[in-house]
Amino acid sequence: MLRNDCQSNVNLSSFLDKYIMSEFSELKKVLVLYIGGTIGMQKNEYGVYEPMPDVFANKVKSCHDLHDKELARIYSIRDHEMITKAIHCNKVIAYQIQEYDPLLASCNMSSTEWIAIAKSVEENYHDFDGFVILQGTDTMAYTASVLSFMFKNLQKPVILTGSQISLFEIPSDAKNNFLHSLVFASCSDIPEVCIFYANRLMRGNRVKKVHSSAIKAMDSPNYHILAETGLTFKIYRNFALPRSERGMLSVFTNLCTRVGILHMFPTLTRTQLLSFLEPSLEGVVLITYGVGNIPTDRQDLIDVLRNAVGRGITVVSVTQCYKGPVAVLYETGRRMIEIGVIPCYDMTVEAAYCKLMVICGMERNSEDRAELMKQNMRGEMTIQQY
Repeated sequence: MLRNDCQSNVNLSSFLDKYIMSEFSELKKVLVLYIGGTIGMQKNEYGVYEPMPDVFANKVKSCHDLHDKELARIYSIRDHEMITKAIHCNKVIAYQIQEYDPLLASCNMSSTEWIAIAKSVEENYHDFDGFVILQGTDTMAYTASVLSFMFKNLQKPVILTGSQISLFEIPSDAKNNFLHSLVFASCSDIPEVCIFYANRLMRGNRVKKVHSSAIKAMDSPNYHILAETGLTFKIYRNFALPRSERGMLSVFTNLCTRVGILHMFPTLTRTQLLSFLEPSLEGVVLITYGVGNIPTDRQDLIDVLRNAVGRGITVVSVTQCYKGPVAVLYETGRRMIEIGVIPCYDMTVEAAYCKLMVICGMERNSEDRAELMKQNMRGEMTIQQY
């Protein structure tokens, strides 16, 4: 009798294994690059949060939604891998976490980390169906923007996410953001750099951090979201970039760090502007009033900007406003065009800065730089005619 019960259990288990493998017939592979950020932080001896090495992967393994031990047995997943289900597309996602050393709070991110991330994607590109990058939210929009310009002919999803509350805390937004990022990295036909946050998938170079502590911390003020999650998944394919069919992935890593950002303010002096536009600077993002205005009665400032453009500094203009484009609607905007300042339309500050870093590293000629800045390279802006 015992033998028959055991045999029945074996048969049932075998049947269930086959059923699961037939229902979730396709296995997708995702590489997770864990850079740092709140998502994996724990409290230190002072009671404040900081990144802790070598603990995040084990925490992920303890969360059933993020790692299904039964699926791991059925699919013979190795110890360093995790596995979960994407029910809406009937796929199984096997993933591994590559932890950055040292882990960083995102305020410490720099071009060094951006280059390392891009190279990791390039080195592992052919072994995975998609990529998830975990980092803090403070500079996430910068990372997403610069990666979008560093990658050429990208044909796989690269999804950035993080959280406002650590995965080690209850409740937390970490699990939802991470799980859905895995799903979009493996199952979506959106071959671009994106940010998933608070149930929304957004083009990375269109995103800004809009709240310092709220769960809905990230937004895409000037471009439609690419997807949203809830009871169902809604994917807005018309807003996604088309898949590139030309050429292999190439990664540009010669970022120019001699690029700056200057926020216009009413009492800006000629001396202050001259000091900022020092000779070693190669590009500057001017954050201007409204639709791209600066004072027209300040000929001293106009002359400084004209001279800067004349000696080869690439000067571009974005708006201080949360929404809307830079546009040539007033005499002030026309004067900016006249002296060689390039309007970036509805581009975010982060995207304009990162695009300028890439282009200044790519081209030495100021005219070539200007022409590239005017082009919509990765869906970063909506070009408008006036």
